[in-house]
Amino acid sequence: MPSLKDLKNRIGSVKSTRKITKAMQMVAAAKLRRAQDAAEAARPYAEKMADVVNGLAASVAGSDTAPKLLAGTGSDQTHLLVVMTAERGLCGGFNSSIVKIARYRAEKLVSEGKTVKILTVGKKGREQLKRDLGAHLVGHIDLSEVKRVGYENASDISKKIFEMFDAGEFDVATIFFNRFESVISQVPTPRQIIPAEVPEEAGAEMLYEYEPSEEAILADLLPRSVTTQIFTALLENAASEQGARMSAMDNATRNAGDMIDRLTIQYNRSRQAAITKELIEIISGAEAL
Repeated sequence: MPSLKDLKNRIGSVKSTRKITKAMQMVAAAKLRRAQDAAEAARPYAEKMADVVNGLAASVAGSDTAPKLLAGTGSDQTHLLVVMTAERGLCGGFNSSIVKIARYRAEKLVSEGKTVKILTVGKKGREQLKRDLGAHLVGHIDLSEVKRVGYENASDISKKIFEMFDAGEFDVATIFFNRFESVISQVPTPRQIIPAEVPEEAGAEMLYEYEPSEEAILADLLPRSVTTQIFTALLENAASEQGARMSAMDNATRNAGDMIDRLTIQYNRSRQAAITKELIEIISGAEAL
């Protein structure tokens, strides 16, 4: 049974931990508001960009002159998985949920005889994946010094992906990220970015004529679309990370409070038992005289 001093020290330690988790919760709440506003503001632009690209792509799909980013390489043998996680932990299951769907996709592709390459964005994803998929890691992009995600960060990532695609290092590229819904809900999402996926209903009501040709416009628009999708994923991830951290730190603060209550009760009982024991010893000694 721990001594009174040990219990008192432990109570003090848990109180210090509660102060830290409470402070982290408040910081995450402040950052969440900005990150959520940025993610929600980017969605209409990304959706409109996707509509325009899908409409153009539907009219040239299957054409010999279709851009390579749309037509692909004609094969799906080599897959690039871009796993986008956080640089820091203490955010609940945020990182592990992204890694889980990426690992499942990688293992499924390998079982089908496909070649898998993994590009990680964020330290936490790399740390988890290198344990059992280390042989498939081909690159890493460090954003640990970035305090606020910007379009230039997405441009750096897309530039790396385009260089690999132009060099023939993969046929299909898919990004993995968490889509923000609320503080307690972040949805792990895979999205194929190369070659561009065109919904079957896209272009069904095309009423526009383009000058120059659709192929020429797509050749310029598709790289922008890929970068926009990556930027949107980064913003969604940033909001999801802060939401998950806020929720995790709130739970940690509550758990610390419950532990302090339990330890305080245990301390008081031990203290009362010690006092009672001393009184019994004094009374027994007095009676012996």
